[in-house]
Amino acid sequence: MKQLIAMGGGGFSMEPENPLLDEYILNQSPEDKPKICFIPTASGDSQNYIDRFYEFFRRQNCVPSHLSLFKLKNRDIEGFLMEQDIIYVGGGSTKSMLAVWKEWGVDAILKKAWEKGILLAGISAGAICWFEEGMTDSYGDQLEPLPCLGFLKGSCCPHYDGEEERQPSYEQAIANARIRPGLALDDGAAVHFVEDQLKRAVCSRPNAKAKRVALREGEIVEDMITTKYLY
Repeated sequence: MKQLIAMGGGGFSMEPENPLLDEYILNQSPEDKPKICFIPTASGDSQNYIDRFYEFFRRQNCVPSHLSLFKLKNRDIEGFLMEQDIIYVGGGSTKSMLAVWKEWGVDAILKKAWEKGILLAGISAGAICWFEEGMTDSYGDQLEPLPCLGFLKGSCCPHYDGEEERQPSYEQAIANARIRPGLALDDGAAVHFVEDQLKRAVCSRPNAKAKRVALREGEIVEDMITTKYLY
């Protein structure tokens, strides 16, 4: 069964005292003690980010590990990733991450892992990368559309309520046909796909929302997705 969980924000890196989203991810694995691998490529393999991952997940009922492509210790990347139960992708520069992944063949490996039934999850860059397109700040000076992996149809924009320019930039890009219609995820909101279909939306904050954003008759329309608060 293919599973993918995309988070607009939250998790151990943004809400270290709020474990709800990360616990949800762990609970979706059928394994009693799932092996979870963190891929921090988008942050340039930030050691601080890696340390925070272990600080949280070593306290959980799981077996944490990470894959560093900048300080590679195991050349058998495919063998390592295909042994995992969950692959968790961190935030940062989506454009740089995708370029590095392509060079190492990680993009193809992740698709194979997903099709095998390994749960894919991620936040921010690690959320939008799975869609056909994402709204990114990878270019530095402004938010722009970016072609992504295309495992899931449409586009995605994270941090929808957490960064002032996210909503107007995403809406304008959809209105101008610069990006496909798609999903807008607040910080603390996540969408859970099973077999390419949106199964549910969940959140770690009571008011965090997930929305479908599209252009209808020349107007931008936001349709709320029922989102379950994980309390």
